[in-house]
Amino acid sequence: MAVIPPIGAAVANAITPANTTPAASPATSTAASERGASFGDLISKNLDDLSSKQANADRLARDAATGKLQNIEDYMLAATDAQISTQLTVAVRNKAVEAFNDIMRMQV
Repeated sequence: MAVIPPIGAAVANAITPANTTPAASPATSTAASERGASFGDLISKNLDDLSSKQANADRLARDAATGKLQNIEDYMLAATDAQISTQLTVAVRNKAVEAFNDIMRMQV
């Protein structure tokens, strides 16, 4: 089975000649700083991000119910973003539990 590189790496390799170094962009500097972070730190950061997305969606829902929200699209976007983030988090959790169970079933 072939391994497909991330889109960012493929684009950077296609654009940047091999003998030069690319200028640091916010996306690459963020990716570089995340490489040094542990898996637990990344999970914690993403859970905090999910919590803030859900809190924002809840705040916008409350504003819509009280008539303070002018654009209902803002709430719809925030609610959809929170829902998709929640689904992704649950999928990652399910895969982690599945991997743990597979490891526990291995015979030494």
